[in-house]
Amino acid sequence: MSTPVDDPLAHERSHLSASRSALRAMREGVEALDISDVTANWVNAEALAHQIEKRIKALADLSGTPLFFGRLDYLHAPGAEEAEGAAGERFYIGRRHVHDHDGDPMVIDWRAPVSQPFYRASKKNPLNIALRRRFGYTGGDLTAYEDEHLSDPGEAARTSKLLQQEIERPRVGPMRDIVATIQPEQDEIVRSGLSGTVCVQGGPGTGKTAVGLHRVAYLLYAHRERLARTGTLVIGPNRSFLHYIEQVLPALGELAVQQATVDDLVAHVEIKGTDDATAAVVKGDARLAQVLRRALYSHVTMPTEPVVVVRGSRRWRVPAYELEELVRELLDRDIRYGAAREALPQRIAHAVLVQMERSGEAPDDRVQDAVARNSAVKAAVKAVWPAVDPAKLVLRLLSDAEFLAEHAAGILDEEEQKAVLWAKPARSVKSAKWSPADAVLIDEATDLIQRTHSLGHVVIDEAQDLSPMQYRAVGRRCTTGSATVLGDLAQGTTPWATRSWQEALEHLGKQDALVEELTAGFRVPTDVITYASRLLPHIAPGLTPVVSIRENPGHFEVRPVSGGKDVVEACRESLRHEGSTGLIAADARVPELAEALTEAGIPYLGPGEETTQDTRLTLVPASLAKGLEYDYVVLDDPRAVVDGEPDERTGLRRLYVALTRAVSGLTVTHTTSLPTQLA
Repeated sequence: MSTPVDDPLAHERSHLSASRSALRAMREGVEALDISDVTANWVNAEALAHQIEKRIKALADLSGTPLFFGRLDYLHAPGAEEAEGAAGERFYIGRRHVHDHDGDPMVIDWRAPVSQPFYRASKKNPLNIALRRRFGYTGGDLTAYEDEHLSDPGEAARTSKLLQQEIERPRVGPMRDIVATIQPEQDEIVRSGLSGTVCVQGGPGTGKTAVGLHRVAYLLYAHRERLARTGTLVIGPNRSFLHYIEQVLPALGELAVQQATVDDLVAHVEIKGTDDATAAVVKGDARLAQVLRRALYSHVTMPTEPVVVVRGSRRWRVPAYELEELVRELLDRDIRYGAAREALPQRIAHAVLVQMERSGEAPDDRVQDAVARNSAVKAAVKAVWPAVDPAKLVLRLLSDAEFLAEHAAGILDEEEQKAVLWAKPARSVKSAKWSPADAVLIDEATDLIQRTHSLGHVVIDEAQDLSPMQYRAVGRRCTTGSATVLGDLAQGTTPWATRSWQEALEHLGKQDALVEELTAGFRVPTDVITYASRLLPHIAPGLTPVVSIRENPGHFEVRPVSGGKDVVEACRESLRHEGSTGLIAADARVPELAEALTEAGIPYLGPGEETTQDTRLTLVPASLAKGLEYDYVVLDDPRAVVDGEPDERTGLRRLYVALTRAVSGLTVTHTTSLPTQLA
C-alpha cells in the first residue's frame, strides 16, 4: 500500500519500517558469511569469528529503542569549507548507520560530521539546515514529530516540547543514552579530540556522566582503528554504578569498552580490612609515592667485590669500581627498577666482551647473552640489585616502624607515620588484612618496578572522590592516551576528596587538560535543585549553582513524620506515579526501613538491581546513592545522613548527593530537626 503524500507521520513510519528491514538485512548478511576458505589457520579463524560475532551483536535491533530520532533537511550544497550535505539532501539521524542493499544510507550515525548540525544548528546560526525534525516515540513506535524551520526568519525560536518530554520521561531500569537530547554545550565536549584530556565539572542533573559515555562512543567512531589497538576503559565509583550505566554504550552499538572500579584496577591482593579516616587520608597522599620509591631503591647496594667470569681456560675480571659505575649509570637514567635490574647483567656482559675484544677475540651477541647468564654475573646482580616483591615492600613499610621512619624521614611526620603503621604486624602477604588504600600503594610499587600497561582512553566518573594516590593509579593507565574526568566538587564525600580539579589533574598527570563546567540542569526539577543548593555555600563555596532548565518544576515536599510507617506511606504515594522510586536513607537506618517495607508488603530492590514494572522501589543506603537517579525520591531523615559521616562537611556533601537524585519529585521526611544549613 502506498503512503499518502500529505501524511508526513505515515511517511516517517514507512521509512522507520524500511530502515528496520535494512538493518535486519545487514545483520543477516554478516550471519551468512562463510569464513572457511579465507582463514589460514585455526587462530585466524577464531579471531575472525570473534569479530563477526561482535559485529552481529552491534547490529542488533533493540525493539524499544528507536532507530532514528531526528531528520535534517539541508538547504543547498555547501561550499568546500562547510559541512557535508548536498542540495536538498535529507538525512535521518540515529544511533547507528543503516544502509539499503545498494549501500545508500537510510540512517546516519549521530557521530558523523553530517549529523552535527542536529545538535548545533540554531535560528541564529542554521548551519545550512532548512528543517530540523524531532521524532517522538512510545516504546519503539513513532507517534509524533516536531519541526523547526531554522532558515525561516518569520518563524520564532521556541522550546522543543518533544525534547522536554524526552528529558523528563519516567525511567524504569538502567541509565538510558541521551543521544536524542544532547545540547550544544554538551556536544562540544562529546566531540572534543582524542589527543586532549577533558575535565567536566557538572552539578547534579547536568548530564556529565552521559556526556562522558557519549564522548567514548564518539571517539570509538572517529578513531576506531587506534582505540581498537590501545583499548578504552570506563572507571566508576562502585559496582552498582557500573551496572546502572552498562547499557548506554551497547545501545549506541559499542561493545568493546571495559568497565571497572579503581579497586578492580589495583586488585593485586585480597582486601580484608579497612582504614580509619586518618590512616586512609595519609595512605592516599601523593607523598607516599616518594616514600615507596626511597624504600624500593634502598635495596640497591654498591658492589664491593669484582665479578670473575670463567669461560673455558680464560678468566675475565670486572673490578668493583667499574661495576659501581654501571650501577650508578642505571640509577641516573631513572628507568623502572625491574628494567634496570634486567639491563645490569647485559651491561656487565658487555664489559667482559670489551676485554675479550682487546685480547684479540671476536665475540658475538650469543657470547654476550651467555656471559649475562653466567652464574657469577647472576650472583653479583642478585647481591647488588635484588628482585623486590611490591606487596612485600608495602608489607614491610606498614609493619616495620624503623624501616618506615628511615624512608619517610622529611616526608611524613611522626603522627602520620603512626597513623599508617599496623597495630599488629602481619606475618605474610597472604595473612595481611589489606585495605583498599594499601592495594593502591602496592599498585604504585608495582609500577615503580615494571611499567603499567597504558590504554588509549580512560573515563573516570565521580572523580572528585579519588585520593591523590588513586589518581596516580588511574593516570598510569593512560600515560600514552587521554582521559575524560567527570565529577562535581560539591559531591566529594570521602575524607580525601579532591579540593580542586587543577590539583587532581596534576596527580593524574594531565596538567594541560581542558576544564569545562556544565551548569544547566536537565534532570533535577527546579524546586529540588534550589532547595539542595542551600548547602553549596557550606560545602563548595566557589561553585556555580545548577540552574534547572526544566519547564516542569517537579513535586517537592518537606514532611515531618513520626516513624517508619509514615516513611513507607510516602513511598506508597510516590509509587502511584509512573516510573521508579528511590528510598534513600542513612546507612544505619536501612535495616529498620527494610523491615518496615517488608511488613507493609512493598517489594523493593537494592542499588544496582534492575527495576521492573512490578518492582519499582529501590532502598538505597546514602553511601551508594551517588550517580544514581530515580523519578521520585523519598529521603529519610537528613540529619541522620549528615551524622552518619565522620565530619559535618562530608555529611552535608552526602546530603547534597541524596537530595539531588530525583528526576520528577522529592519528598523529604524527618523525625528530627533538619540541618540548620537547609533553613
